[in-house]
Amino acid sequence: MLILSNTFSALSDPNRQKILKLLKKSEMSVTEILGNLDITMATLSHHLDILKRADLVSGRRDGQRIIYSLNLSILDEISEQIVKLLKVKK
Repeated sequence: MLILSNTFSALSDPNRQKILKLLKKSEMSVTEILGNLDITMATLSHHLDILKRADLVSGRRDGQRIIYSLNLSILDEISEQIVKLLKVKK
């Protein structure tokens, strides 16, 4: 259940939802993400940290840049947890 709590908490913010939508299209650097949002670098860093802690995104270093992408493997786990939560027992 902790996975669901972390996930739903991370998804509760509109800016984090926008970040995930951007990363759904392709992986992006911090600068590229920032260019698509009307927030400060500090705010973006905060949102990315929350998304990383929820395991929804991951970052890899590419020289001086960090490239972020969606963590698709967590989606299966989240789906399983939702099914377990909502499964009706007979």
